[in-house]
Amino acid sequence: METRTGEVIVRGLRPEDFEEVVNLDAKNTGRRREEFFRLKLQQNLQETGIKVSLAAEVDGLFAGFLLARVYYGEFGAIEPAAVLDTIGVHPDYRGRGVGAALIDQLQTNLRGLNVRSLRTEVAWETPGLLTFFQHMGFRPAPRFCLDLDPSSPRPGERDS
Repeated sequence: METRTGEVIVRGLRPEDFEEVVNLDAKNTGRRREEFFRLKLQQNLQETGIKVSLAAEVDGLFAGFLLARVYYGEFGAIEPAAVLDTIGVHPDYRGRGVGAALIDQLQTNLRGLNVRSLRTEVAWETPGLLTFFQHMGFRPAPRFCLDLDPSSPRPGERDS
């Protein structure tokens, strides 16, 4: 009998994954984002059809996850686009193909939905994550992402 070890199994994210997701994210980021993940998982579980939020297991252990969503029309575009909100891989499983397996399965699922664009944002100060996304085929988008602090006055205006 042959036993394969170290194989990455990717599946849809389930309600019982909540604590694993929160704990893994906290291990990777240093902060617990329970409410963020509660909302994201609730949205994911209400959607039907092809799953775009996924979990990865290695030898039956939770090794990683990604949360994504599909928009049908964003910023005036009429074609569907997917957004990768977050991806997390347990430090013990980095470099073992977990993140790549998650992205590969997401791409397969998105092709099934006829989604031709997957977008994400990455902090400039995370070179490891930038390198990972580059390795997976992501490229800088031909547009700018702009931020505005709504409580700040416009340049040249004074507080009244």
